[in-house]
Amino acid sequence: MLSRPFKYIWQHLRYIPLWTALTYSKWRGFDGRARSLGYLVGWVMRWIPIARRRFDREILRIYPDMARAERLVLSRKMGQNMGRTLFEVFHNTGFQAGQENFHISGPGLEILEKMRDEGKGAILVSGHFGQWEAVRAVLKHRGMETAGVYRRQSNRHYQRLLERGIEQGGKPALTTGPNGTKAMIKHLRAGGFVAILLDEKTVDGEMMPFLGFDALTSLAAARLALKYDVPLMPVFGTRRDDSSDIDVEFEAPIAPSDPRTMTQMFNDNLSARILEKPDQWYWLLRRWKDMRR
Repeated sequence: MLSRPFKYIWQHLRYIPLWTALTYSKWRGFDGRARSLGYLVGWVMRWIPIARRRFDREILRIYPDMARAERLVLSRKMGQNMGRTLFEVFHNTGFQAGQENFHISGPGLEILEKMRDEGKGAILVSGHFGQWEAVRAVLKHRGMETAGVYRRQSNRHYQRLLERGIEQGGKPALTTGPNGTKAMIKHLRAGGFVAILLDEKTVDGEMMPFLGFDALTSLAAARLALKYDVPLMPVFGTRRDDSSDIDVEFEAPIAPSDPRTMTQMFNDNLSARILEKPDQWYWLLRRWKDMRR
């Protein structure tokens, strides 16, 4: 176990590369700075062995016959997408100012406007795919500010940047865990909207198929949607190539049934999108690692 001083120093050391990238590109415009961080993360995924091995472990599970050259290209593209997304999350106010970059589709937006007018809440579910924060940006611009649920970071520097970015995207910023769940329920009952990324493993989840393999998956979102009679709506922000243009899709809500069936429908939906555009998903989540062992 790390001592307190060493842990503090280690957090600083881990933050230096990100701080350097964010500081070095300050003279550039917003899109240029986002692109710079994207190129940096893409370079890391392409050339740093530990990053390549972690990526290969996950991608070969789904694509066992993928050639090394193809994996290298895919890991670089994924890194570029995630680097841009990371910058945009950290600087959410500037990101939300670019409403002209968001291309909206799907029947869900009209449903959400109706829920807002009736004073009712909604649960929006997505994954670490494309630029998920574009969904909250569109909603906030239209007077439907949406709470964001995120996992608290152990590194104080990352936590500070992430919490600030989530709050800029829409308040309240809710952390995972018992306290965050209580705050989420209170927000929903008051007619608020909540956005949740459902593709992270959770210790209290159930093993359910995701991309063809069982993975720990939380049923909490579906349970809350049924209990409080609010829509469970899949939403996605898909980046157009390596650009700031994002297709924001508000799908029809998942039909109410039981938590497992509803959650599996979302898993299947996200899986299909990942298989179509694998460079848009963050493959480093260790999605299939069983935390109960």
